[in-house]
Parts: sequence; C-alpha cells; structure tokens
Amino acid sequence: MSGLRLPSNIARAWLVHLYTASGALAAFFGTVAVFEARYRDSLLFMMFATCVDATDGLLARHARVTEVLQTFDGARLDDIVDYLTFVFLPVLFMYHGALMPYGWDWLVASVVLLSSAYGFGSTDAKTSDHFFTGFPSYWNIVALYLYVADLSPRVNAMIVLVLSGLVFVRIGYVYPSRTPVWRTATVVAGVVWGAFLLTIILALPERRTGLLALSLAYPVYYIVLSLTLQLRRAPLAIAKAPPA
Repeated sequence: MSGLRLPSNIARAWLVHLYTASGALAAFFGTVAVFEARYRDSLLFMMFATCVDATDGLLARHARVTEVLQTFDGARLDDIVDYLTFVFLPVLFMYHGALMPYGWDWLVASVVLLSSAYGFGSTDAKTSDHFFTGFPSYWNIVALYLYVADLSPRVNAMIVLVLSGLVFVRIGYVYPSRTPVWRTATVVAGVVWGAFLLTIILALPERRTGLLALSLAYPVYYIVLSLTLQLRRAPLAIAKAPPA
C-alpha cells in the first residue's frame, strides 16, 4: 500500500479527478451557450462531457484512485458532474430552445429533473453486474436527436415524458464500457456512433436528418442488447431472492 502513496501516484489520481471535474466546466459553458442561443456550441460541450464520462472511469481504475486518495469520493464527484451534464444542461437546452409545448414546457422540464434526481439517488442506480437501473438519463442524447429531427413540441413532450417514466421501471440498461457481454463490439460501435453525432453537430445549423436516422442503429442495438440481457438476469434475480 505504501507504494501507492508515492507523490507521482497521488498526482496522477488528482489529475484523473480534475479530468472528471472538467465536465462541470462543460456544463457551465454549455449553459452560457444556451442563454446566448448558441445551440451548436452547447451540444459540443455536451459531447465533450460525454467523452469525459465515457473515459474517466477507465483512467480512475488504472490510477487506482480509490486506494491512492481514500479521503476523496470520486464516485460522488462523478454523480454531481453527470447530473449537471446529462440532466440539467440538456433540460435547459430543450426548454430554452422551445422544444417543448409553450405553457407546458416548465412542467415537462420539472418532470425530467425530478425523475432523474430519483434515478441518480437510487441505491441500485448502478449494479454490481454493470447495469444502469431504469432509464439512465441520457438526456444529452435525447436533446440532440429532438433538436436535429425538428419534431413538433407535442411529440417531443410525449417522448420525454415516456422516457421519464422509464426511470421508474427498474430494468437494467447496459453500462457500455463495463458490460461483460459484447463489450468490445459495444464500445467500438459506440465510438463510430459518436463520430456520427459529432458530424451531425458540426454541420448545424444544417440538419442532417438522413445521417441522424442512420445513427439510430446504435441506440436500437443498445436497447435490444439491454433487454436481452435483462431477460437473462431476471431468472437469476428470482432464484437469489430470499424466501417470503
């Protein structure tokens, strides 16, 4: 253990936490961009925050941050940053960008914020077998798709409310970078999908709806994989359940 406390290891661990915390900066500057109606820039900040979130866990495990810095809770920091970048900023984006029905936009935004707060606060939000429980608040992705697809506010509201309801449906969704099943395929496909989304964002204000439709292949794959694995997990959960 003493070897872990070397100054170089401590510095490396703090750099990983700083990397995670940079997502909060993305949330701040993304918020500024929303208020200035620079929606493309705000989406780019969301994309940056997503990349940080997708990679900081790997860096943290490599640097063994929980062992090196035992007085600092990196998981708590991660949850704070994730709520800002995956929930608060995208909801503000959808509200300010008039993606929700006028007069009801505040209510839809409130539903998303509160349902996601429940999701983040649940003790089974992340499971030991590497699943997210309930819809994992991918509101940054939802905001991007709704903005580029340019659907009617009523349709947007229905989609958002259904997804908010799925936060309370306690089924498992794949944790892409840690799933023990098809991890390589999932990660590689996710990187390709991310490249598609970045291309779509950079093309704004032109809405490349054809490319957007093509990019839906990955979310469909993700949902099918999650539901398939959930069906495998369900009998195990029943078998492990204590007797009444």
